[in-house]
Amino acid sequence: MIEIRPIDHVRREYLRLPNEPFTLWGRMRPSFENGTWRYTTERFTAEDVGEMCFPDESYDFDALSVNHAFLGAYDGDRCVGLALLADAWFKHMYLEDLKVNRMYRRQGVGSALIRASLELARARGYNGLYTVGQDNNLSACLFYLKEGFVIGGFDDHVYLGTSQQGKADIIFYLDR
Repeated sequence: MIEIRPIDHVRREYLRLPNEPFTLWGRMRPSFENGTWRYTTERFTAEDVGEMCFPDESYDFDALSVNHAFLGAYDGDRCVGLALLADAWFKHMYLEDLKVNRMYRRQGVGSALIRASLELARARGYNGLYTVGQDNNLSACLFYLKEGFVIGGFDDHVYLGTSQQGKADIIFYLDR
């Protein structure tokens, strides 16, 4: 059974949970019309489906603990998921990183981390959470919507001039 617990000083090595590949199989296309966000999805052709893996982070517990909170998903003593949350200046706490070990995906671990993150944010006086998903990571975008997040913004300039050029960020908010 998966248990969600804070990552404290003793368990700080779990902040180095490695990133694992995920499939890029489609793109979300948000639009803003008459004050309402909508979206369509586009499936990639078989030859355009691929995998991506973010570089591993080297989070420094001591430096980040001033304005961050960390939650781990544990299978016994093994950390299989991580939520990294950052304080923000407005009424939504930033879900900066969410990752689940590949073997544990599609088993409710990400959902449990979202619920615990929302509880933590509320306990700290926030109305909810916000996070960012790349438009070409359709699985992540659809996951956030399934969890109750709504689209609240779109940034098509963030990757200009980088190796990620051609991608965009979709900003998601959760207030439930």
